[in-house]
Amino acid sequence: MRQDELLELLANGENSGVEFKRDDIRLEVMPVPGTSIDALDQAKLQNYIQTVINDPDVPQTPADWQERLLGLGFLVKVPTGEVMCTIAGLVLFGIKPRRYLRQAGIRVMVFDGEEKTYQARLDETLDIALLGRIHYEKSGGRTILEDGLVEKLLSVLRPFIFYESDVLDANSLRRDRGWMYPLNALRELVINACAHRDWTRFVDIEVGVYANRLEIISPGALQNFMTVEKMKAGQRSPRNPIIVEILRDYGYVDARGMGIRTKVIPQMREFNGTEPTFDATEDYLKTTLWR
Repeated sequence: MRQDELLELLANGENSGVEFKRDDIRLEVMPVPGTSIDALDQAKLQNYIQTVINDPDVPQTPADWQERLLGLGFLVKVPTGEVMCTIAGLVLFGIKPRRYLRQAGIRVMVFDGEEKTYQARLDETLDIALLGRIHYEKSGGRTILEDGLVEKLLSVLRPFIFYESDVLDANSLRRDRGWMYPLNALRELVINACAHRDWTRFVDIEVGVYANRLEIISPGALQNFMTVEKMKAGQRSPRNPIIVEILRDYGYVDARGMGIRTKVIPQMREFNGTEPTFDATEDYLKTTLWR
């Protein structure tokens, strides 16, 4: 069954035969054709249930796992009786999710100049799940056991947005080094792009590094009546609430969901005196951090 056919089924609500009400239909719970529970990373799911949310009732059998993942919205049963991954489940926990959902992941491009050219220093598409595996220390800290998409992206970007001076400081005998952009602000924007993108747009999230700026393009128009002004003021309108809630479980999203207002804008002002630029169109939201 083709994805457009499944979209049509879900658009018909109760008539589709899918096991949730019309009012509950969201893009992130659409089934992804060709998938099954085997497309999800069992170790990451186990880590989520047992460690992240500290649930003592960890599923023990395949049937138990299917029931739990259906309840969480990571799987869905379609009219044929097949059980498939939802977009949310595949994006959060999938094994190479682009195999089934070509707009998953992030495309990373790096250019020497201020314009996009064919001669990119880097043009790579990251094909891993949004989430990795973590371990909580008794002290309250946490250790990342396996990178997710955000950590992988920052690792790939580091050689291009981290500097080290060729000259030693006369007093400390150390080289001046650091990030060219505030790391927490960059992380927040990447998480927002992954959490709020429109899954009906069959294009990638793009992160582009230029000589004078860094751009993050998230596919889709702003949700509902949201505007750039409202977004900067702290209004929230999540397009993919399951994805947002799971990201909150992992500590990527705070309870207030006001990262643009409380993190990105003030951190850029403090870092280099600039403000991010937000360009909202019918096709995408582009955020620019300036050097």
